[in-house]
Amino acid sequence: MTLLRPLLAVALLSGSSTLFADTLAISAGVGAWQETPSGDFRDTTGTTINVTDELFWKEETQNYFFITFEHPVPIVPNIRLSAVKLEQSGAGNLTKSIIIGGNTYSATENISNSFSLDQKDITLYYEVLDNVVSVDLGLNVKLVDIDYTITGSTTGTTSDSYSTTIPMAYALVGVSPIPDLIISLEGSFIGYSGSSISDFSARVAYTTNYFVGFEAGYRAQKFAFDEVSGYTSNLEFKGPFAGIYAKF
Repeated sequence: MTLLRPLLAVALLSGSSTLFADTLAISAGVGAWQETPSGDFRDTTGTTINVTDELFWKEETQNYFFITFEHPVPIVPNIRLSAVKLEQSGAGNLTKSIIIGGNTYSATENISNSFSLDQKDITLYYEVLDNVVSVDLGLNVKLVDIDYTITGSTTGTTSDSYSTTIPMAYALVGVSPIPDLIISLEGSFIGYSGSSISDFSARVAYTTNYFVGFEAGYRAQKFAFDEVSGYTSNLEFKGPFAGIYAKF
């Protein structure tokens, strides 16, 4: 939240006439994100577990969805709703012992696991600039649901789930070298007491004369928790994405 106040202050100082769209615009789209996982996590009494070495996670393709509503009503922010569900799983023989949930999975034991990180984002933003250069500033509220299950051939099953709502500072900076083409950097971030969450994208999008557009880019998310609800983590998901949208 430390970044949110100065961002909104800049928006307000830029003048109310630039804080909203000139016309009504609605866009909705879908796409695929080819994300590669990395990092580790542990619970309070457990060992650090590397997600690729011990849980055998690998590159996966995840679907994403979004809808954006922009309007010319003063003061009322524009809104973007988006969702992506990261699902990972793996199976194999451990090369070292791991401890989680009070259970010890021994070296050479065969384990399988599943992990789900379901994200729904509600972004409220103002258009500070909207011409050749675009600047959006606002607030992203991220609704997160996390579930995991680890099953060993001899130890049994460990599972847990966690849900939370996270307010994040939001910003977008873009440039349109030609009409209907925009190259942009977009990001949400929050940091507090040694923990942080970031979600950044670099994107190229082009809208045709037939209300259909295409986008492609690179997205990176990082979840760094320091003893949050009994867990410490340093998880990252990153990779290219591409999608299609309709804009009216």
